[in-house]
Amino acid sequence: MLFKNLLAAILLTAASVLPAGAQDFIAGIPRNETLIVQGPPAQNAEWFNLWAPGGGASNDGLQQLTADTFWFINPDGTGDQAWTNALAADRPQYNADFTEMTVKLKDGIFWSDGVPFTADDVVYTVETQIAHPGMGWSAPFTVNVDRVEATDPHTVVFHLKAPNSRFHTLFTVRWNAAWIMPKHVFEKVADPLGFNNNPPVSLSAYVLQSYDKAGNWAIWKLRDDWQRTSIGMGLKEPPQVKYVVYRNAGNPDARVIEQLNHNLDVINDIAPEGMFTIARKAGDNMAAWFPGFPFAHPDPTLPSVLFNHQVKPFDNADVRWALALMIDIRSVAMGAYRGAANLAALSTPPTGIAVPDYYEPMQDWLQGFELNTGTRTIKPYDPTIAEQVAALVRPQWGESIPSDPAKLKTMFGFGWWKQDVQAATELLQKAGFTKQGNQWMMPDGKPFAIRLMVEGDNIPTLARAGTIIAQQWSMQGIKTTVDVAGPTNGQRLGAGDFEAAIYWSVETWGGHPDLSFFLDSYDSAYIAAPGKTQPPRNLQRWKSDKLDAIIAENRKIAFDSPKVIELGRDYLKLAVEEMPFIPLMAYNKFAPFDTTYWTGYPSAADPYAASGPFWSNLRYMIVALKQNPNAPKP
Repeated sequence: MLFKNLLAAILLTAASVLPAGAQDFIAGIPRNETLIVQGPPAQNAEWFNLWAPGGGASNDGLQQLTADTFWFINPDGTGDQAWTNALAADRPQYNADFTEMTVKLKDGIFWSDGVPFTADDVVYTVETQIAHPGMGWSAPFTVNVDRVEATDPHTVVFHLKAPNSRFHTLFTVRWNAAWIMPKHVFEKVADPLGFNNNPPVSLSAYVLQSYDKAGNWAIWKLRDDWQRTSIGMGLKEPPQVKYVVYRNAGNPDARVIEQLNHNLDVINDIAPEGMFTIARKAGDNMAAWFPGFPFAHPDPTLPSVLFNHQVKPFDNADVRWALALMIDIRSVAMGAYRGAANLAALSTPPTGIAVPDYYEPMQDWLQGFELNTGTRTIKPYDPTIAEQVAALVRPQWGESIPSDPAKLKTMFGFGWWKQDVQAATELLQKAGFTKQGNQWMMPDGKPFAIRLMVEGDNIPTLARAGTIIAQQWSMQGIKTTVDVAGPTNGQRLGAGDFEAAIYWSVETWGGHPDLSFFLDSYDSAYIAAPGKTQPPRNLQRWKSDKLDAIIAENRKIAFDSPKVIELGRDYLKLAVEEMPFIPLMAYNKFAPFDTTYWTGYPSAADPYAASGPFWSNLRYMIVALKQNPNAPKP
């Protein structure tokens, strides 16, 4: 009865929130040749300039299907299989002191209008953005590049202002990267910042066919000469997906009904209840990252409790640890994700290569880690959390929840901190706090109260996590109110306008052990003064001499050096000791696929590509999909 009521509520809600004209967006296009993907409503839908701000369709297929650059890292891959040479013929080549990087380009690649792609496009991309502050990659190019030259049509040499063993990462896609500009198009316009680039020429396998000026959909068509692209060169047969439609599919409830009606093949994210509804109703017409519970795809992103270190008392590690030990993570997992959470005690997401490189080898260290509460020494780590969460969800999901501890860790994580209110009490007392009745008082005599910021309905799982944590802290004598930031969330985080927040400041490559994707930005030299905007990604404004030393050492070694993992573990140990933020879990996305028309989606068993619609790695999924022979006839 509960499930029937839930489904009825979803259907009723969806009926009122579907975008206008939802059934007409692919009129005249064969459905069995079309992949329909959830996209955001585009602001200023006629803007197709990826290199300048202006809104547009960057997450509606533009960067996923038409742009290209040197390299891609599959965030769900491991080892060499995670790396793809795209426009580049090989990996980056540095000189001995990392002041020069040479890139060999593939021959035979063409823009969609028939113009050859050459090293001149690369040189133009860099020089134009340096000359026009405000373009997307102008700042990092200006800081790093002394000069860039094309030594022949397929060789580019970057001369750097200072040693930088990570310069190539500007051209390496995790989610996006520095896309190459079409010189022959942009050199004809006076202002590249004001040019809408409509229609865009494509350097990848698809081109723009049509779009809704109101921003509700964009349709992309396979190029006739798809073989003359970097992705086409790697294919043995033509892609079966001839058209890709990115469309606004309404709110999370609307997306559920649209997929059940086979009008939405790929969903970016829905609430857990929506996922469970699709799993039960769609049956064999549904695929997900996991074939059963927990279904969700874990992004290499780490939702955490962020603390503003420039606001007292959150500058005190004892206070941060006390707040961590007041949390019952099982309740957070159940309340936020209905148990479908991949928990993380380390300050890196438990995804991709981080599992064999960090989580598995560091379990002994975590179990042996000791914390001085000021009264005694405790071992706060609990390696049995996965089994505990499994026991909570097993009554609902039965045999789909395995008993094998290794499989449970894949589903629920490796462990987390024990809820230990007595230890939290001792840590607060160590920090000079006192308790009056059920109210903790700060050393200055004021009540200890916290505003815990969440974004809100845009990420319902994290909003729920914030509510549960706020309740737990309040029950222990720290009055905590939930502060819903809504669309101002990102602005307030960057400005430091928060005390504590549920969000993330750790994003990793996922498919590579190097942590510089976020760690380099944690250098204390980048920390902004109170009230000033903090550059990404050290939103907590954590300052540590030990951390600076780790970052400096990582900058001196090659991207693929074995020492990368050693330094990564040093960072993770330091983050446990200082608890600059409380890592909670991977960013699990409930992103089901409809298999009515297409099969061969990536999964935990076959993680050949990223599956999120806004990730540019999605292009490798799209060209791998196969038509379902049992699909409805056109």
